[in-house]
Amino acid sequence: MNVTRMLGLAVIAFVVTSCGRQQPTYEEDLAAITAFNARYLGAINDGDAATLASLTTEGHIMLMPGREPLVGKQANDEANARLAERTTIDETWTPVETVIDGDLAFQRGTFVVIATPKGGTPGPEIPGHFMRIYQRQANGEWRMTRDMFNTLSTSPSGLSGGQ
Repeated sequence: MNVTRMLGLAVIAFVVTSCGRQQPTYEEDLAAITAFNARYLGAINDGDAATLASLTTEGHIMLMPGREPLVGKQANDEANARLAERTTIDETWTPVETVIDGDLAFQRGTFVVIATPKGGTPGPEIPGHFMRIYQRQANGEWRMTRDMFNTLSTSPSGLSGGQ
């Protein structure tokens, strides 16, 4: 068999096996996003800015009430580090809707957060709504690429991304 024919067969075999790879099921992706959220929320509540940084994409953008968007990983990472230095967060999330389409997913839900300045007294419970967009990475893991939230309180102290 000549080299050209062998290379041609190798290319065909690669294409056939690549096309045959199974996309995860909705249930598998939902479980992966749920596990991701547990890590992300745990990092928020632990004040673990390094873990938060590892869970976002380079193009991550956060939209917060009353603030300019935090655009890019570096801006988000710096804001999370400032927030962790100054504030203890106690937050819970309740997803209401999760839509997964290929390598993108979004999740909508509610949250309640209590922000306590380090060495201070706990602030009020602040409820709100969130919308997050996740992107599957080349290694199959999900990362957050967009994070938007509003609060149902007129005083979102402690929720400003450390600004």
